[in-house]
Amino acid sequence: MRIFAPILIPLALAACSDPNRTAGGVSEGEAKALDDAAEMLDRQNPPPVQPRASASPAPQAPASKPAG
Repeated sequence: MRIFAPILIPLALAACSDPNRTAGGVSEGEAKALDDAAEMLDRQNPPPVQPRASASPAPQAPASKPAG
């Protein structure tokens, strides 16, 4: 029995695998559906527009006079 154990363990694990699964544990059809859904969401929600840096600093409130 000890002779067969190193051979039987890899065979048993190979029997559990699914040839239709890709990295991440999803099937090829599921991966395609996820890609399509992500593309649809990207088209509906464009990335936010970054504000442009202004050339002049923002105006500041005038300093109050010290009480005197």
